[in-house]
Amino acid sequence: MSGVRATGGAVWIGSLIRRFPDLVDELAPTAGPVPREARGAPSGGPTPPLRLHVSDAVRDITDGVVELEEAVRERLGLRPVGPASVPVRLRRIAGLLERIAGDPVLAAHVEDETRRMAARCARALGDPEQMVRLTGRCPRCDSVSLRAFPERAELRCVNPVCGAVLDGEADGS
Repeated sequence: MSGVRATGGAVWIGSLIRRFPDLVDELAPTAGPVPREARGAPSGGPTPPLRLHVSDAVRDITDGVVELEEAVRERLGLRPVGPASVPVRLRRIAGLLERIAGDPVLAAHVEDETRRMAARCARALGDPEQMVRLTGRCPRCDSVSLRAFPERAELRCVNPVCGAVLDGEADGS
């Protein structure tokens, strides 16, 4: 199971390394149209609207990666390292995945946290949650409506009549 957890952590770490720079880029002012200021408003040039949900996501992910790296290094008995950017910290965590896999509790924590942060990044970028169609039938309603939602780590029958949330009991998963 710990090997599966380490692999899952690698997937989410890779996703964050690829997508986090896109999230930071979303904070940059755009060259698009900006609403005109009302008459009598202070001049100084129009400013683009601040996208608080993006700013909050950047802060949450940054804090989460810093805390995760510190927790991993402490749990593995490694000395603390200096400050670095989020992608650099994620690469350092990825470099420790083999050692992390040796501790099932730590491996589960790394996978859960990186999944959470990758989902937060995707939501802030406007990406819909990925859904994967599974082969086989729902063990409850016998429908071919099984789907996996990786960001939630959930298997679900999307048949509106059933809607069962399965706990690893589906065939083909």
